[in-house]
Amino acid sequence: MDFPARPPGGPEQAAGLRALAGNIAQEDGLIWKIWTESAAEKRAGGVYLFASEAAARAYHAMHEARLGAQGIGPVRAEYRWVNAGLTAVTRGPV
Repeated sequence: MDFPARPPGGPEQAAGLRALAGNIAQEDGLIWKIWTESAAEKRAGGVYLFASEAAARAYHAMHEARLGAQGIGPVRAEYRWVNAGLTAVTRGPV
C-alpha cells in the first residue's frame, strides 16, 4: 500500500508516527510491516504481510478511511500471495 505523503514534519510528526506504528502493530492478522517512503515521488506506505487476505482487505479499508479523514489519498494497494517454499530458500522471514 502507498499513498501521497506530506513532507517530513519534525519531532511532533515523528512521535505521531511512532504512536501509529504501535496501533498498526495491534491490527488483527498483521504479521509484519516494512515502512516505505519516497521523497522524490512524495509517497509513503508499506509492504505488509497478513495472515489472510480477509485481514489484509479489512486493514486496507480501515486505513484508507483513516487517511481519507485526514485528506490523504487515494491509497494504492496490490495483493500478492507468498510462495513459502521459494521464500524459505532465499531466507525470507515467513
